[in-house]
Amino acid sequence: MFTGIVQSIATVAALTDRPGLRSFTLEFPPGFLDGQAIGASVSCDGTCLTVTQHRDARHADFDVMLQSLNLTTLGTLQVGSRINVERAARDGVEIGGHPLSGHIDFQATLAEVRQPENNHVLRLSVPAPWMRYVFPKGYIAVNGASLTIAEADRRAGWFEVWLIPETLRQTTFGDKRVGDALNIEIERQTQVLVDTVRDTLEEKLGPLLPALKDLLRERGVEIDA
Repeated sequence: MFTGIVQSIATVAALTDRPGLRSFTLEFPPGFLDGQAIGASVSCDGTCLTVTQHRDARHADFDVMLQSLNLTTLGTLQVGSRINVERAARDGVEIGGHPLSGHIDFQATLAEVRQPENNHVLRLSVPAPWMRYVFPKGYIAVNGASLTIAEADRRAGWFEVWLIPETLRQTTFGDKRVGDALNIEIERQTQVLVDTVRDTLEEKLGPLLPALKDLLRERGVEIDA
């Protein structure tokens, strides 16, 4: 488990592609790997990866299987790419963000960047099926960082997050440009609640559900809302 509080930025030092597998060597800041064993978990841009080898005090290797390469942005990284990293949470650690599994659900696209004074606003476009789990003031993980959703438009398919200077300093979000893809993990309790309500509606209403959807749509309301 992770907390969504990015601890540092790592750099891709080397990579090797093999059929169905990509191996990374990441360079970490001094002290990040201290006391970390082979087999330990590290969140890399939100994706839980396993340490396969320590090369020295600042370099460690990770393998990424094909499914993760297809689902996340890890397949697009190159030597020199910078990523957000967090070590796995320990028992009793303070959770400053929200619990994360390190399992990415989908990729969002950076649609707009605004920079009000002392703020940095990202608007992300989301595939339609996933917008049902996105609520203003709710949690979401973007490239491994636990963030609060400021605004969301389900019909248009986007949400916004506001970043303070400290978040920009500690993460790679300042590097991101319009059109970039970012890894998204939705908040699990929200997903369970939404799916349970939807399943209950379908079970209880059965044949009436299409008519209810049409009625709500006539009134300008989507059933997801």
